[in-house]
Amino acid sequence: MRPWLVVLLIAGCETNAAPPPGTPPPVSSSAPTSTPAPVRDASVVDAHPSSLAGPQIYQALCAQCHGKDLKGYVADNAPSMISPTFLESATDDFLKASIATGRPGTAMAAYSNKLGGPLDDAAITRLVTYLREQGPKAKELPAVPKGDPAKGEGLYAKASCGSCHGDATIRRDSIHLANTMFLVQATDPFIKHAIVNGRPGTKMAAFGAAMSDAEINDLVAYVRTLGTGAKQAGMLPAPTGKEPLVINPKGKEPTWKLRENRFVSVDEVHKAYKAGAKMIIVDARPPSDWMRAHIRGAVSIPYHDVARLKDIPKDVAVVAYCACPHHLSGIVVDELKKLGHKKPYVLDEGVNDWHRKGYPMVAAEGVERPTEQAPGGDHGGHGHGDHSGHGH
Repeated sequence: MRPWLVVLLIAGCETNAAPPPGTPPPVSSSAPTSTPAPVRDASVVDAHPSSLAGPQIYQALCAQCHGKDLKGYVADNAPSMISPTFLESATDDFLKASIATGRPGTAMAAYSNKLGGPLDDAAITRLVTYLREQGPKAKELPAVPKGDPAKGEGLYAKASCGSCHGDATIRRDSIHLANTMFLVQATDPFIKHAIVNGRPGTKMAAFGAAMSDAEINDLVAYVRTLGTGAKQAGMLPAPTGKEPLVINPKGKEPTWKLRENRFVSVDEVHKAYKAGAKMIIVDARPPSDWMRAHIRGAVSIPYHDVARLKDIPKDVAVVAYCACPHHLSGIVVDELKKLGHKKPYVLDEGVNDWHRKGYPMVAAEGVERPTEQAPGGDHGGHGHGDHSGHGH
């Protein structure tokens, strides 16, 4: 296996389809506003991520969105990893499962090597150990009595939960509570604890004093109904690293209207793609995302393994994408610029917007288009803005 070039980042994406519900842990629009270019540390580690210690894994793979200091919100509404109300309610198994399988439909990819990610079981355990050291141990939470989802639906509307969390069909800028993998892995006590205690320092207030215990149980029961009918999805074969780089090698060079000389819109890229323009499209997400769904003809060169970028011809226009929609693709574009490329660009709205519009994709069996993003949302963002907190 060739070396993995793991870039330690001080600033810096969930994918388009789900792994089968219940997958165990290996022991988960308009153009957005300008995003600062990701900044990377001057040092690099020429090693596979699974060989790193927990703090190094975090800085290499997680800090791009959750922040070097673990306080979150560097990108894509990624939450704090040191929120005490999150850590005290999240078991180690929950953390491991969330890292392993990700949050399909958002920018949180599956990081388990069993699902195409870069981490083995032991590395995930080291990462969880590191996260656990940042705050309280998990509490043993009391069981939640069965509530009435019909009453809970009314409470969900009354408390304006949908304005942040959306519903079964609309995503907003906080965790999408209908996310299949979230509902598989989050227990009723975990969800109730978040409602009762909130997430201090975020928009998620504590409702323990505003609602009766019975009402909160009803609300938990309604949240459970949001994921009803979720379908299983398969996985495509893993990328070999030998996929053709150039799409339409005999085509003309594309002419694009750029934003800030860095970003090119989904519609602009699709127009050139449909016209047979010569280009390279790089999927900057972990391979697990590429294996669920990717733009037809895109090559998998993840942000944490950029060694293959040296093979990209410098005279061909390159578009990198992720789901953030700018951070991981921005890392790849900046690496290309350092290699002397003159025409590397970021897909402005990200791959989820491309997929939502029905533009050419290769998807595994059972994969559906990403949930519609409400106006003003983060264009397919992380789902990490989870006030009820899935963490990794």
